[in-house]
Amino acid sequence: MLGIDPGLTRCGVGVVDGSVGRPLTLVDVGVIRTSSTLPIAQRLVTIERGLDAWIEEHRPDAVAVERVFARSDSSTIMGTAQASGIALVVAARRGLPIAMHTPSEVKAAVSGNGRADKAQVGAMVVRILRLSELPKPADAADALALAITHVWRGGAQSRIDAAVAATRRPVRTR
Repeated sequence: MLGIDPGLTRCGVGVVDGSVGRPLTLVDVGVIRTSSTLPIAQRLVTIERGLDAWIEEHRPDAVAVERVFARSDSSTIMGTAQASGIALVVAARRGLPIAMHTPSEVKAAVSGNGRADKAQVGAMVVRILRLSELPKPADAADALALAITHVWRGGAQSRIDAAVAATRRPVRTR
C-alpha cells in the first residue's frame, strides 16, 4: 500500500505491507521535494516523476491519497490540490485502485480519535509499524498514516463496494 500526503514543496510517500488482522510493516518512506524557486509546472513534473519512480520500485496494490480540505491559506490549498491531482493521475495511469481519506478519517483510524493531534498520530504510527522513531519530516509520517488507514479501512470498503455492485448486476434469464 502506497500512502501519499500531497504537497507542492514536500510530498510525503510511505509504503506499508500487511493486511487486516496481520501486523503491518514499513517497506519504505520518504519525501519528494520541490524548490519554491521553480515554476509550478516544473514542480508538478518533479512530483509526477518521483511518484512514478516510487510506484515502479514498490509495485503497490493500491494508492491512498489525503483528500484536500479547506484551510485558511488558499495558496496552500491550491498547491496541495495540484499535487493531489498529480498523485491521482500517476496511480490511475497504472490502473491502481485509488482511495482518498480525509485527515480526520486518518486520525480516527490510526489513533481512535478523529481530532487527534500530530503527536498522537505519530506515536501510533511508530507503535503500529514497530519503529524506533517517527520518520521525518511530518509529511513522511503522514503518508504512512494514510497507508495504514487504507489497509485497515480500505480493504473492508472494497469488499462492501464489490458486494453492492454484485447486487446491482442484472439477473440473467433464459
